[in-house]
Amino acid sequence: RILLFSIHKYLSASAITFGIIMKLLFSIALLSTFGNIGTTRAWTSSKTTSSLFTKADSSSSSLVELGMASRSAQKIASRSTWAQSRGVTDVDSESAAEPGFCTIIGGGRIGSLLHQGENSLLLKRGDSIPDDNEGTPIFIATRNDSLDGIIADCPKGRLKDLVFLQNGYLDSYLEEKGLSDNTQCLLYLSVPALGVEAVDGITTVNPEGLTAATGVHAQALADLLASLGLKCNVVGMEDYKPAMFEKLIWISTYMLVGKAKECTSVGQAGADHGELVETVVNELLAAVSAKEGITFPEGAMSRLAAYTDVVADFPCGVKEFEWRNEYFYKLGDDACPTHNGLLKECKEKGFIDFELP
Repeated sequence: RILLFSIHKYLSASAITFGIIMKLLFSIALLSTFGNIGTTRAWTSSKTTSSLFTKADSSSSSLVELGMASRSAQKIASRSTWAQSRGVTDVDSESAAEPGFCTIIGGGRIGSLLHQGENSLLLKRGDSIPDDNEGTPIFIATRNDSLDGIIADCPKGRLKDLVFLQNGYLDSYLEEKGLSDNTQCLLYLSVPALGVEAVDGITTVNPEGLTAATGVHAQALADLLASLGLKCNVVGMEDYKPAMFEKLIWISTYMLVGKAKECTSVGQAGADHGELVETVVNELLAAVSAKEGITFPEGAMSRLAAYTDVVADFPCGVKEFEWRNEYFYKLGDDACPTHNGLLKECKEKGFIDFELP
């Protein structure tokens, strides 16, 4: 009995000690994980210091990284399933390097999408670009008509970090601003509404995706998009320029044909007026080749038609004329007769509210 009593007493004491130790370990873990949350502050001033971007300690960081990796993996798996449903079987699901810090201007659909990468500073209307963090990318996710103000207000030391994500013909504009060497990107993706999952430009013709970027911050953008499960090809300027004009031709053709023929979407424009679309595309390809001395890779029409299938529900409209269709309109009726004729048809029908040059 004395022996049994001693054993029982020893086990009870051990259990109490074990419980105390576990409670202490749990308390330490909580402090390690959440103790530094109070040091992270929201963007409040144009004079930003590195303390604004202080992260929690290594334990907290590892939990954040794990969560980001999990979300990234889920998005990549979702993209792969979506692509395979469209007959694309060779989508690479490997993720790129973890994206570094970046600044994002614009809280709309594209800006909010990029800000999901978490290691970023989101600037909205009225916010100033910080003059520190030089050498990190500043992704401009705004409409083209906001560019003048953004460039004018940008600290001189950060001008080279501006990354242009806009649709349209930017060459002459950037040259005028002395920013021809800045990073540019052709975003072949669609975000139907704020907060809705993006539709990537993965097609049966281009399973590697059509989004392309060039410049010093191109890889940083590719890494950020990869963390969101989206494709981006990093290319040199010699490959970027034909791709830029190809996208300009896509948006200038499908939108115009669809508007002139009263279609509800680019998909309908391609389906109901395929011959007219192909005529305009080939006309603009020839006009650009003659004007710019560019040779386009074979299969442009197939690439653009396949992308249209991906974003078939995108609505038609002749928008931002000076950045899009105006380039072709100014080449003249001899070079672009069908394109220019459709613009005049839209004007006659009252579908556009601006005067043609």
